Amino acid sequence: MSAHWRYLDAPPALPGLFMQAALRRKVSGTQLPDQGLRCWVSVDPEKVNAFSKVCGFVPSSLLPPTYPHVLAFPLQMKLLTDKDFPFPLLGLVHLQNRISIRRPLGSVIKAQVSVRVADLKPHAKGATFSLITQIEDALGLLWEEHSTMLCRGVQIEGEVEGAYEPAPLPMTELATWYAPSDIGRQYAKVSGDYNPIHLSDASAKLFGFPTAIAHGLWIKSRTLAALEDHLPASNVDIRVEFQKPVRLPSELTLSASAAGSHGQLKVEGKEGIVHMVGSWQPASE
Repeated sequence: MSAHWRYLDAPPALPGLFMQAALRRKVSGTQLPDQGLRCWVSVDPEKVNAFSKVCGFVPSSLLPPTYPHVLAFPLQMKLLTDKDFPFPLLGLVHLQNRISIRRPLGSVIKAQVSVRVADLKPHAKGATFSLITQIEDALGLLWEEHSTMLCRGVQIEGEVEGAYEPAPLPMTELATWYAPSDIGRQYAKVSGDYNPIHLSDASAKLFGFPTAIAHGLWIKSRTLAALEDHLPASNVDIRVEFQKPVRLPSELTLSASAAGSHGQLKVEGKEGIVHMVGSWQPASE
């Protein structure tokens, strides 16, 4: 499905969007809107540095590989809280995330962000859809993201697809780090993502979690920071699947296969609980 585009003059303000999200709790349909959003955004070096510090990236002339998600987040929120979007934003589960870095993320001062939704599919626990984000500069597509989101309890027609699992590669432990109880608030401050399940135990309990849990994109960002010299800087496709949530505070261990153009990774907690698995390969494949 090709999207029709609505162009915005500036990124929308987040506080009002979070209020809309908090007030909406019911499913209103099973048809995804075909209108996407586009907007030019500017890159603030101070905000990039703050994000890098929270996620463990070494300061560089290149943007952190997950930072374009932050640039796009206000448009994603705007799209997912629009009256034509059928599912309540709070309660959506982020199952998978894939980013494709087409060219080196250097010298990015201004870029056009495009966001849309597509690929509504049945799932054993409801229905999934893809939130698709693209970042373009004057030379064309620079970065792309596909986030697979689950809305529980929604029933749509069709067969549930089986999961594809690649043959495992040998891995070694590369890094261990600590996720403190306030990392959700730290990440929210630098990303704009103030989802209450990440902010405190009290706010997480309102949504059925016994404690606050870490942002999935923080876990992916912290992982890629630890793998900075392990993966190509461009022409790379990095996929992850979020499994058990990381309850805060927690200690995490990263394992990965050998450095190169292809590989696999895994993030575990105590007693071998697997929180995230993933892989990388050339973006053209």
